[in-house]
Amino acid sequence: MSERIANALLKGKVMSADEAAQFINNGDGVGMSGFTGAAYPKALPTAIANRAKEAQAKGDEFKINVYTGASTAPDCDGVMAEAGAINYRMPYQGDPALRNAINSGQAKYQDIHLSQSPQYIEHGFLPINVAIVEATRITEEGHLIPSSGVGNNVEYLDHADKIIIEVNSWQSLDLEGMHDIYRIQQLPNRTSVPINQPGDRIGKNYIDIDLNKVVAVVETNAADRNAPFKAPDETSRQIAGHFLDFLESEVAAGRLAYDKYIMQSGVGNVPNAVMAGLLDSKFENIQAYTEVIQDGMLDLIDAGKMTVASSTSFSLSPEYAEKMNNEAKRYRESIILRPQQISNHPEVVRRVGLIATNGMIEADIYGNINSTHIAGSRVMNGIGGSGDFTRNALISSFISPSEAKGGDISAIVPFASHIDHTEHDAMVIITERGVADLRGLAPRDRVKKMISIAHPDYQPLLEEYVEAANKGKFLATPHDLSQAFAFHTRFLETGTMKK
Repeated sequence: MSERIANALLKGKVMSADEAAQFINNGDGVGMSGFTGAAYPKALPTAIANRAKEAQAKGDEFKINVYTGASTAPDCDGVMAEAGAINYRMPYQGDPALRNAINSGQAKYQDIHLSQSPQYIEHGFLPINVAIVEATRITEEGHLIPSSGVGNNVEYLDHADKIIIEVNSWQSLDLEGMHDIYRIQQLPNRTSVPINQPGDRIGKNYIDIDLNKVVAVVETNAADRNAPFKAPDETSRQIAGHFLDFLESEVAAGRLAYDKYIMQSGVGNVPNAVMAGLLDSKFENIQAYTEVIQDGMLDLIDAGKMTVASSTSFSLSPEYAEKMNNEAKRYRESIILRPQQISNHPEVVRRVGLIATNGMIEADIYGNINSTHIAGSRVMNGIGGSGDFTRNALISSFISPSEAKGGDISAIVPFASHIDHTEHDAMVIITERGVADLRGLAPRDRVKKMISIAHPDYQPLLEEYVEAANKGKFLATPHDLSQAFAFHTRFLETGTMKK
């Protein structure tokens, strides 16, 4: 590891994860690196979980407040949740064990827009005692070369009382030069973020830190959580086809050119199917200003279809993560990894004029979107950065199969049981049944389009609801509140939304 830890002072602070965990106390606010299973600490979470178990065995409490960039992995969020070590978690999560702890009330969770979460730290809304950040290398000057993601690392490192660095030799040294670290000025002296195009570089390729705050350096050699993507099924291909048809319609209307497509894409199999479709499309010189780099974007770069991809992290399959490690020197010519306060910055999103595409759990007949909760109360993951892009994109779209759980759940419902994106922000909604373009339509005029993209099994039930709602006195946005959540209550009572 000598070439990985070049600073003499920090080389003298190398210790085991168990030793480093002794710097963390019950009740501490702990900021960890990590975003969509990339760049999270690999050793400290288990050491923290062991401390919690030891304390509990003595009848003592050991719980911490955990802040990250986004989701991490079973060997981070998972081990700490299983040990009962998490009191509060923000701004996003995706681990099954942590999800169970949140839904059972054992852990508290605050779902925060990813662009806003750094401000919670900067302005002292959340105290941060310790920052635990993964790096691929420490320079002679003591600068950190981030690994496969940046997330909220800058804010955690700047504002924590103590710093613990994990140097992971699994991460490619050729990642150096891919990052673009820019700090937003403190209020009231804040200026515009000087990004006009996704490929603009405005910062440094390292994070400078206060070396006096570093209490430990831990050496690791462990892979990111790289989950394989499923091969696109027929439904995913149909959704991707409708999305590409929508892009073609924008070209035909003069609102988009084949060489001017700037994309943002959420994570998942359907977005990857969309990118697979783009490989054979007429679109060239595609650019991305997004929050994660997925397999499909590497394919587009390799094919010469995508010229630049700006994000804050990777979300790659094991095969593509290995490819990135082997070819990072080549990919850093096209890929930029930024702090998430920059990758998701509303000002920049609005300026570059991108088309946003995100997943959803359900949409209602007026275009309100639920992307986080099942039946209103059971949290799945979180809003992530979808709100940052949806509110500020040139065109915001949501994609989803029209039904789930073998047809027992409809993605199109009378009234969304939880609303993350209001009808004011959602513009285009796509299922395998087609495209509902809601732009320029009053609420009542959206209903027909929304029902048209619902599964045929649910269309009569939706039409029945609309008929009842239109009997009310007020018709701006007609609802029959006695039946608005009938789909959801029926599902909770019988296991299906169908009658």
